[in-house]
Amino acid sequence: MTATAGGPQQTPDDACRAREVLDLVGDKWTLLVVRHLSQGPRRFTELKRAIDGISQRMLTVTLRALERDGILTRTVRNVMPPHVSYELTPMGTTLRAAALPLLEWSTTHLAQIDAARAHYDTRADTPPA
Repeated sequence: MTATAGGPQQTPDDACRAREVLDLVGDKWTLLVVRHLSQGPRRFTELKRAIDGISQRMLTVTLRALERDGILTRTVRNVMPPHVSYELTPMGTTLRAAALPLLEWSTTHLAQIDAARAHYDTRADTPPA
């Protein structure tokens, strides 16, 4: 990104890299993980129980990607059995603040979306999904 008198100017490479970040935060599980970590550090099993439908493998993949990108930290305490917990970083906290309105919007409008889908699916001119 280069700076100009009017502010930063985005390069084509910046736009491509921004898509990578959007792919991360726009996947099926990332925002749910971030939402649950907004309540404080959580262990893997706590996250697995809290996020309905996520497999152990997908949770592992999501947590690793978020750790790699600096969204969360993974802390291992050397006790028996080992105690591993995950916590949002300061950057992860800003993601939570940005995502929280979207998460609230989605839960607020679930019934309306279900009704709209049902209406759409019953129309005669609608091709099967």
